[in-house]
Amino acid sequence: MPPSGPSQSSRRIELGHLRDFMRPGRSVAVAERGMVATSHPLATLAALDMLRSGGNAMDAAITAVAMQSVVDPHMTGIGGDCFCLYSKGGRLPIALNGSGRSPAAAKLEWYLEHGHKVVPDLSAHAVTIPGAVDAWCRLAADHAGKALDELLAPAIKAAEEGFLVTPRVARDWERHAGRLGEAAAKLYLPGGRPPAVGEKLKHPALARTLRRIAREGRSAFYEGEVAEDIASCLSALGGFHTVEDFAAQASNYCEPISARYRGHDLFECPPNGQGLAALLIVRILEGFDLADTSLSEADRIHLHAEATKAAYSVRDALVADPEHHELDIAALLSDASIARLRAPIRLDKAQPLTAWDGPHHRDTVYLCVVDKDRNAVSFINSLFAAFGSGIYAPKSGVLLQNRGTGFRVERGHPNAIGPRKRPLHTIIPAILCRDGRAVMPFGVMGGQFQAAGHAHFLSQMLDRGDDPQQASDRPRTFNVDGALSLETTIEPSVREDLDRRGHRTNWAPDPLGGCQAIFIDETRGILLGGSDHRKDGMALGY
Repeated sequence: MPPSGPSQSSRRIELGHLRDFMRPGRSVAVAERGMVATSHPLATLAALDMLRSGGNAMDAAITAVAMQSVVDPHMTGIGGDCFCLYSKGGRLPIALNGSGRSPAAAKLEWYLEHGHKVVPDLSAHAVTIPGAVDAWCRLAADHAGKALDELLAPAIKAAEEGFLVTPRVARDWERHAGRLGEAAAKLYLPGGRPPAVGEKLKHPALARTLRRIAREGRSAFYEGEVAEDIASCLSALGGFHTVEDFAAQASNYCEPISARYRGHDLFECPPNGQGLAALLIVRILEGFDLADTSLSEADRIHLHAEATKAAYSVRDALVADPEHHELDIAALLSDASIARLRAPIRLDKAQPLTAWDGPHHRDTVYLCVVDKDRNAVSFINSLFAAFGSGIYAPKSGVLLQNRGTGFRVERGHPNAIGPRKRPLHTIIPAILCRDGRAVMPFGVMGGQFQAAGHAHFLSQMLDRGDDPQQASDRPRTFNVDGALSLETTIEPSVREDLDRRGHRTNWAPDPLGGCQAIFIDETRGILLGGSDHRKDGMALGY
């Protein structure tokens, strides 16, 4: 297959084809002044209300993520972490790293001496200091137009008065209820079982903590009673966490990293997130003309799979906390480096795939907002695995993440666990730019899948002309655990073709990821939004 020429590398987004209205599906959301896309309807509505009342994009984003921290408890919460990309007035984005660090006393030698080959899941050792609240407060102070108490008010009301459980949330709640520890089960399994669709759940302890944060800011979480409650719970379970670790937690702004794809610039957060892998995939795929109509669906899946294998091998070997392991990003994304990664790819034969030996998870919320001034926010918040570590601090109502399982227990590895260190993170927001202007905040949830999901989504828009909803709706595949997993909407004949090329395929047991995106059409002055049909959410604007 010939590499792409000038016509491909300078391709503009042209969203010209309508969906088939005879088939089940969603239409792309269309608006003029502002738009929100989230994976939960209550979060979308709360954020849209904020925009319509005069709030800006950051106001709406914080409102939405706080709401999802109440109504999507298996996915996210104030006991988790976040990353954010922010474009002010359409300019090139800035990045905020809101991921948490390990305790100061978490030393690699302890884990090796106690025979751990990985950081044990569902244990206090899996919990790093939650970074989300510090990041929310930092973003609110620097970029929001309204006070924190107003931004958190909808979430507080939902926690106090109760919220109705939606279908995808109920499904995941039931499937992962076994991850809940004893204290968490008392709240999240009322009557000894997961709540069904339409049942109401209240969370008064979380409401009280959110009220304190709304009134006092970050100190309400990282100092005093809440920090003492969480640290004591973790200490009782063998953790090394102290109140000093909580007080030391701080998010930080950092320079985004980027790569070109079809005349656009894809911006990602730098390590310790896996955004580098997304950039590597699109750089590899830039060498193939995926707009060629002679390509079969199996061809497209194969090329995406091969590029993903190459990119993830780099990610797994090198991505770590940049304060402890600095990477030469420019060298990794250089033409010479990409040419070496691309060279082994053949259209008729799959390269060997090694099994991923890190933790698996699919539990994250991603959301994006664009306001009337074309401020754009790309925001992701997560507990990592379903219900995180399963550890719940009952006085403060905080369910804690298990991000520590992202560390390696291996001497010499850049991502080895150590004191006050941030692990490899899978959660990655993105913003697509063209000619120095932001044209689309977007993200694809789904744990390890996210980097591959970013590349897949962009290819549907830039190579096939899909709108954001159509691109999100396309069937997905992912190389994971030594096999190429296919969503069941893919034709069996495509799977047979992939098998003939040497892929070991299986049918995915769950939908792969979930996507939100808002395309800014500056020529027409409109916004086009999509929200994944695999979740309960929606994109809405005004």
